[in-house]
Amino acid sequence: MNAARIERSPRLQRVDRLLDDGQWHSTMDIVQAARVCAVNSIVAELRYNGRLIDCERRGDVWWYRKQTQAQLALF
Repeated sequence: MNAARIERSPRLQRVDRLLDDGQWHSTMDIVQAARVCAVNSIVAELRYNGRLIDCERRGDVWWYRKQTQAQLALF
């Protein structure tokens, strides 16, 4: 994979900031709020940059959230 580095990628930074709240966001939420396409690819790049991002499918919709420090402390 040829992943962008987050410090050089405004699109990765926008999605990373959006997911900072630790809440679930649908693909469409992310597309609209961060003005990006190919959310699944961006999530893969964020993971490559060390972000821990959960993904789950609910019906026909994919949802994403970044794990917060509080969530990580539970494990």
